[in-house]
Amino acid sequence: MSDVSTSVFTTRDGVRLAVHESGTGRPLVLLHGFFSDAQTNWIKYGHAALLAGTGFRVIMPDLRAHGQSGKPHDPAYYPPDVLAEDAFALIAHLGLTDYDLGGYSLGARTVARMIIRGAKPARLVLSGMGLEGLTDTARRGGYFANLLDNLGTFERGSNEWMAEQFLKTTGGDAVALRLLIESFVNTSARDLIAFDLPVGVVCGTEDQDNGSAERLAEALPDARYIPVPGNHMSAVAKADLGRAIAGFLGV
Repeated sequence: MSDVSTSVFTTRDGVRLAVHESGTGRPLVLLHGFFSDAQTNWIKYGHAALLAGTGFRVIMPDLRAHGQSGKPHDPAYYPPDVLAEDAFALIAHLGLTDYDLGGYSLGARTVARMIIRGAKPARLVLSGMGLEGLTDTARRGGYFANLLDNLGTFERGSNEWMAEQFLKTTGGDAVALRLLIESFVNTSARDLIAFDLPVGVVCGTEDQDNGSAERLAEALPDARYIPVPGNHMSAVAKADLGRAIAGFLGV
């Protein structure tokens, strides 16, 4: 397994973000999902090590309100598209000009917003994401808002109860995460038509949490749907996810 180093940088509004890196070579920036962090999404199950072993410098920030990064409780720190702004700040901080970009779930939504706002990676990976997860953020955002507003009330074994257990395992800050939901911005079908780069849409065959990955691939001009085993949670724990990303990136 490749070694992982961690550094910290400060965003434009003063929030400190932890950034984990593995490997050397072509930069690949990967953003994790909601309630998660870089360790859980990319490092724990070997995806970062696999990609680093095939020639990438894998760069994995803990998003604002997650992991080892800052979790402010002031709504002023969660303007629209704040996660995309943080990622732009990271790319500028690292001086990246030729790189690939990817994300899982919330991370995928964030990198899509980055493309709309002018990011120019060579290739893009949208994983754990479907069309509706981009075009109707209230659909999934409302689910998580209800969950965070009613912690401790869900029936044992329900989807909400399991999501709450996952939140506990990652040590999530419910106040910061609830505020972050208000920063989500919808992406229109017209915006997707303008994506002018190769996109790999990697998603579990049992994962409909963010809508249809196949429809998302169809909505993009140059995209390939790449199914992997599992649902929204279990796909992350399977080596197939990392292998599919590596395969799309041509390694």
